[in-house]
Amino acid sequence: MEVRPLSIDGAFLVTPRQFADDRGVFLESFRGDHLAEHLGHRPDIVQTNVSVSARGTVRGIHFADVPPGQGKYVTVLTGSLVDYVVDIRVGSPTFGRWEAVHLDTVERRAVWLSEGLGHAFCALEDDTTAMYLCSATYNPSGEHGIHPLDPEVGLELPDGIEPLLSPKDAAAPTFAQACASGLLPTHEATTAWAAHLRAGTGTSG
Repeated sequence: MEVRPLSIDGAFLVTPRQFADDRGVFLESFRGDHLAEHLGHRPDIVQTNVSVSARGTVRGIHFADVPPGQGKYVTVLTGSLVDYVVDIRVGSPTFGRWEAVHLDTVERRAVWLSEGLGHAFCALEDDTTAMYLCSATYNPSGEHGIHPLDPEVGLELPDGIEPLLSPKDAAAPTFAQACASGLLPTHEATTAWAAHLRAGTGTSG
């Protein structure tokens, strides 16, 4: 499997090797040891989430307080989506930037987002099933969102998509509002937490 850093620090694109024969396909979809070579620590996966989405569903932009944050390893089991990594870390060199990756069941790639990054996706097909491996369990009081269609963020949705949002995501604050209210994680806090994890003295769940 190939692990390649994206343009936003702490985000990685994972491309597995696939072995096909008359029976079908086999692949290793997750290797904590390979990610550890890039992160400096092995992700402590403590929760798995699965979402099934209709075409046009936009989920996000979601993020969690740091510490502990919530690292996410996102892949697709059925269908396809555009996955967005958003740098919402105040003080980061790439603050406010985002990168998009196409995930499907052909290349079967995955994205790792380190703690403190914002995450969103747009489903391209009905019944698109996404699976997230998470480094922390769900914490309602520590999880937040930014409106995914905020023009200041400027996520580019694929042509022909009519976005479908949950009521919660539709009511989320704008990027500017989240920043002004102190809701966003800082680059300093996320860097310190990453060093804490690398030192092996903390847990992410």
